[in-house]
Amino acid sequence: MVIRLGVHELSEYIQEQGIQGEILHLSVPTPTVEAAAQAVNTSPEQIIKSILFLVDDLPVLAIASGKSIIDRRAIADLFHVGKKRVKLASPEMVLEISGYEVGAMPPFGHRQPLTTLIDHRVLDSTESYAGGGSENALIRLDPQEILRATNARILDLYA
Repeated sequence: MVIRLGVHELSEYIQEQGIQGEILHLSVPTPTVEAAAQAVNTSPEQIIKSILFLVDDLPVLAIASGKSIIDRRAIADLFHVGKKRVKLASPEMVLEISGYEVGAMPPFGHRQPLTTLIDHRVLDSTESYAGGGSENALIRLDPQEILRATNARILDLYA
């Protein structure tokens, strides 16, 4: 059985790592970009999504904003593999690898360190919202904190 991580574990990670961010506990679930934007009264571009891909067997976390579509080719090119070798991780794999469920996954604080890619447009904002460890939580933070905490590689990830 997979042990699920949640808001408590994420909060501890944020404190331990000195990450400047605030976990917001919401009265509504935020499983989608649209729901998250509506819950905190902001535009979808201010919502950061963390999407787990598998490049062959290597888990790779892609961080993008809003309703943008992540181009698997950009990831494939970076790893010098064909596009078909970059697959979206199943919800079960996301939980097993990260410890968090799809729709609640934060950009950091996972069960294991993940190779992380961040789209350069995410860094254009000074305040964004990312998955907060549960369907009813978001983290408000400067995307530069994500870059610092994850040591992410900056890339153009959009199709």
